[in-house]
Amino acid sequence: MKIGVIGAGRVGAVLGHVLRRGGHEIVGVTAVSEASRDRVEALLPGAPILAADEILPLAQVVLVTVPDDEIAPLVSGLAALGLWTREHAVVHTSGAHGVEVLEPARASGAITIALHPAMTFTGTSVDVARIDGLPFAVTAHGIHAMIGDGLVIDMGGEPFRVKSADRALYHAALVHGGNHMLMLVNQARRLLATAEIDPAVIGPLLQATLEGALTGDDSRITGPVVRGDAGTIAAHLEALAEAGAADIDETYRALAGVTARYCAERGLLSEAKADEILALLEGR
Repeated sequence: MKIGVIGAGRVGAVLGHVLRRGGHEIVGVTAVSEASRDRVEALLPGAPILAADEILPLAQVVLVTVPDDEIAPLVSGLAALGLWTREHAVVHTSGAHGVEVLEPARASGAITIALHPAMTFTGTSVDVARIDGLPFAVTAHGIHAMIGDGLVIDMGGEPFRVKSADRALYHAALVHGGNHMLMLVNQARRLLATAEIDPAVIGPLLQATLEGALTGDDSRITGPVVRGDAGTIAAHLEALAEAGAADIDETYRALAGVTARYCAERGLLSEAKADEILALLEGR
């Protein structure tokens, strides 16, 4: 198919590359910034750099890979120009939005699809190999989801369905697990660096912990909370205070509290020990 890419960001350039690899033709791509133009040169060499309104008359599938808040105004603006037709399938890659954000295009007869690759992107060739077997959330009206499935398969990914009403919850799960995990690891690395310890030493622990967490096996939970070691937790809080790490102290207290409640609810920690730990964390 003839595919246009609106937004040569980290996601758009990579998906355009793998769609071209899958046999589709990239008829045009928007690239305003120097970084976007560099990505086109690296991942989509030879693809024409055009404006969005120039791409639509050439494309059958329009891949909209702009920031979430820009999708609705872009689609509406192109609809106001009368550029969406029954010959188009318009696809966005936002995790949080379903197909409702594409309604102006659908009102003009276009097929609307939401695809979300469940991965963080660098916008480089490193991402290309990671696409193979990657889960993609597919949301569309009725049988149109099959078109989304086909695009995902052409890219080498694995499609799965998400209802439009569940997209925000789905995306919150990925952000909470992915972005917030990154922040948590960054905080742990900062503490190790403060103690003049190579942050890389935490690597094996993090890898083993993630592997265990993905199984959903509560027996993998370790640490002072599940053991009921209030004295160790008190020592941690004292060390964080001495290090002047107020933001990490806040994160530690919040997550230790969540862990204590979780363990108590599942019988992994006695109610008495959980209350003792929560009192300590809450400064009671």
